[in-house]
Amino acid sequence: MSEVVIVGGGLAGLVAARRLARDGADVTLFERRDELGGRVRSREVDGFTLDRGFQVMFTAYPAVREELDLNALDLRTFAPGATIARPDHRSTLADPFRAPLSVIESALNPDVTVTDKIRVLQLRRELGNADPESLLDGPTESIREYLDRKGFSQKFVENFAAPFYGGITLDRSLSTDAGVFRYTFSMLSRGATAVPADGMGAISDQLAARAREAGVSIETGTEITAVDGAAGEATVEAGPETVDADAAVVATDPKRARELTGVESVPTDARGCVTQYFRTREHRSLDTGHRLVLNAVDSYPNTVAPLSTVAPEYAPDGHALLSATTLGVPDRSDEELATAVRDALVTWYPEHRFDDLELLATDRIEFAQFDQPPGFRDGLPAVDAPEGSVYLAGDYTQWSAIQGALESGQVAADTVSDDI
Repeated sequence: MSEVVIVGGGLAGLVAARRLARDGADVTLFERRDELGGRVRSREVDGFTLDRGFQVMFTAYPAVREELDLNALDLRTFAPGATIARPDHRSTLADPFRAPLSVIESALNPDVTVTDKIRVLQLRRELGNADPESLLDGPTESIREYLDRKGFSQKFVENFAAPFYGGITLDRSLSTDAGVFRYTFSMLSRGATAVPADGMGAISDQLAARAREAGVSIETGTEITAVDGAAGEATVEAGPETVDADAAVVATDPKRARELTGVESVPTDARGCVTQYFRTREHRSLDTGHRLVLNAVDSYPNTVAPLSTVAPEYAPDGHALLSATTLGVPDRSDEELATAVRDALVTWYPEHRFDDLELLATDRIEFAQFDQPPGFRDGLPAVDAPEGSVYLAGDYTQWSAIQGALESGQVAADTVSDDI
């Protein structure tokens, strides 16, 4: 029986571990933290479920459908579209095919032109049924250049695309590769945007349970200090212990993966964000129809999510939970950022008071995604880029998304199985 070591217990590592064990390998997974999940984790604070930064899952992702039991995750879904907000103004922009009750409201939306709405429908038809494998390919151009080429107006870009896709790519300037836009737009057209009732960490918990069921041995709280595959087999330094195996899969964060493997093409330029969680009384309604609220003016905050409206399980009885995400990691205190959120909500909802809005927690995530400029995929490392019997598994071998992380675990496992 082949022996394989997995270094890292995020989504990619868990998928690779389960698939290799299912194929008959003896698999041990080491995770340096005391908990699994990598960037997809949740915690409880005063009875509230707080994810590590605002995250959602697109149910149409092919790897999500292949690797996860969506029914068991008990998903709660956001309504398609968004609420566009600026001082003393709110409007709704929704998908008329998936939110028919919002057709009139969306049709009358003054924040985008009639031509923009027609172009969105044309784009939905063009990308909605496209082969997912082809969506990341195309001309080397940014999202902004792609939208300009498709004829979208400046109003559409500033009022909707910049905050909405800025939230997806953490890049309000829309300088990210256009393939990321095409892929995510297609997934939004095909499926739901959701969170599990128990938080995004339930995704990692399910993957870990499936890995253990397949026979994977998981050791948490163990730091891997070195990985070497030059001698035709893999040697892993796990604390004071040296583990020999037929292969090792490095599925850590990008910076650590580069350090352990020496593969310089692992991307380490980062995009970050700050997500703050607020509690308020349950009767407070933001009147979003389960949609995200987009800041059409600036990124303080870029988006506000009515989390407990979408997933009541995120908050204890009698309370509501909101999250607000600011792009980048600005040099402002937690309270200064919280004040900016309160000020924005007051101007967007002058009919409400927000005196009871209480800051619960702040997540400053310096490395939420790796940078994805136009053409970025040409420079990403292959899963077998490290020397010898060492392999890579991480979204940085595909693209920065849950789909990319899951798919990278699949590719790594298949490559290792073929080789050994």
